[in-house]
Amino acid sequence: MQTQRRLAAILMADAVGYSRLMEADEDYTHGWLMRLRQEVLDPGVAAHRGRLVKNTGDGFLATFASAQDAARCALALQKELAERSASLPDDRRLDFRMAVNVADVIVEEDDVYGDGVNVAARLQVYSEPGGVVVSGAVAEQIGGEFGSDAIDLGHLQLRNLTRPVRVFALRVPHRHARLVGDAPAGAELRPSIAVLPFRQRESNPRERYFADGIVDDIIHALAGLKDLFVISRGSTLGYGGDAIDVRTISRDLGVRYVLYGSVRRSRRRLRIGTELSDAETGAVIRSDRYEGDLSDLFDVQERISIDVLKMIAPRVRERELTRAMRKHPQSMTAYDFVLQALDQLYRMDETSFGKARGLLQQAICHDPGYAPAYSYIAYWYIFRVGEIGSPDPDGDAVAAAHYAGAAIERDGNDAMALAIYGHVQSFLLRDQERARALLDRALEAGPSSAMAWTMSGALAGYVGDGARAVRDAEQGVRLSPLDARIFWHEGLLAQAHYVAGDHETALAWARRSVGRNDSIRFTHRVLIATLAALGRSAEAAETAAHLMTLQPDFRMEAYARRCPFRGTVRDAWLARLRSAGLPE
Repeated sequence: MQTQRRLAAILMADAVGYSRLMEADEDYTHGWLMRLRQEVLDPGVAAHRGRLVKNTGDGFLATFASAQDAARCALALQKELAERSASLPDDRRLDFRMAVNVADVIVEEDDVYGDGVNVAARLQVYSEPGGVVVSGAVAEQIGGEFGSDAIDLGHLQLRNLTRPVRVFALRVPHRHARLVGDAPAGAELRPSIAVLPFRQRESNPRERYFADGIVDDIIHALAGLKDLFVISRGSTLGYGGDAIDVRTISRDLGVRYVLYGSVRRSRRRLRIGTELSDAETGAVIRSDRYEGDLSDLFDVQERISIDVLKMIAPRVRERELTRAMRKHPQSMTAYDFVLQALDQLYRMDETSFGKARGLLQQAICHDPGYAPAYSYIAYWYIFRVGEIGSPDPDGDAVAAAHYAGAAIERDGNDAMALAIYGHVQSFLLRDQERARALLDRALEAGPSSAMAWTMSGALAGYVGDGARAVRDAEQGVRLSPLDARIFWHEGLLAQAHYVAGDHETALAWARRSVGRNDSIRFTHRVLIATLAALGRSAEAAETAAHLMTLQPDFRMEAYARRCPFRGTVRDAWLARLRSAGLPE
């Protein structure tokens, strides 16, 4: 057996959800794969001067003499596969993930080996179904051929490899808007909650509307939270009363959390108690008590629903993250990947930031219909431009708009998705009119969404409307008292007070935000500009020096080109940053 080494481009392909499709209809799935091999895959590799090294059951490995041939082949194959399956129902389509790497490989008669082959295999899991990803080495070789249609995914940490790899996704024309991934169609990824009828302590059945109105308001508020799947009220009507066994309810309704409570009237006073339980263990996670005057019933109902929302959401995320961290990667859902990504995202070191992008990419690969994953990828690009320091701010702005738009396509009424898309428009693309339209839609869709209010406040600050900036940002902080990432809301509230000219209040909020998370660069910029505005030049210079330790490549010239403020606010902001000694 002869062994030789040579530089080659490696194309790895794998069928998405093949095991699940085989389980559903083995004969059809196998027959369709064989037909695709004979009519599309094998001829396509040969037509692009490639060598089919081996079939891998539900995929294949091919080598090419050049990266250009391999990339062109992958795109052509995906185009042909999409056309072949366009008329098929979701549960009959076979979509493929494809990845291309270029490296020195060991070539034998019937196989190829080497680190470059391993990289291609690991890269493949970051390709969306029907998509193509390439390594940075391939991107360098193909140059600008696919430049306008390539999305920089950053440096991803591949499984079992010590070094991160720069990865790009090539856009594939004529791809299905919604592809079936590994997740079964209709699978519910989010944790679920049932809100039980509240116990009513009064004997008069006509008083029942008090408790029912509160439960309806809470269900409506929770239904706007995309982190939770809320069981309909009709499904819970049979579980009222004093004796509540949350474990039985969990088994009957298939829910992970149960919220229940009681309502008591005493003359003109109204007393309401709530308890949130982990239905699988029976443990009470949180209990609260509320009181109000009966004449203020509707205000009390609204306050309770908002309080339940802002108290429950952080608790659920915290418990769900702990649950996700214990899972084996093969049992992860798109929801789990997103939770872990958010845990990494706000740490703001390059390693964690790269891991966050990889986890989000795996989320959309696992379930291409899961809208929050696309929203948070857009958010990741916002952070790469505004926090980490992007090698290509304009390209990242386009990528952010692409993913934010994809989230809206999948769920046009998601307040978080609309808020992030609005922030992409205001902060990255500086299209403030379109941003306002999106953020107004976000506030309408989710009046209890902290993200929507905070991003609306940011936009108001960018256009110089200090009063609205403060009002909206205050509401964002008010709605996120227990959020682990409240520092983000507080930092934008500091920015709002700065724009409004209340520099002392801005200073207090900026210090508070920095105290919670010292790694957020934009909050340090707010702090620098505020200190300079107050004439505290020595402290401003000290803070600027600290910012440079967090972001050594920060330069005013590059920052000024993407500064989102307008008019005199922008001029004063930039002048104050420069006065603190930030390098030009």
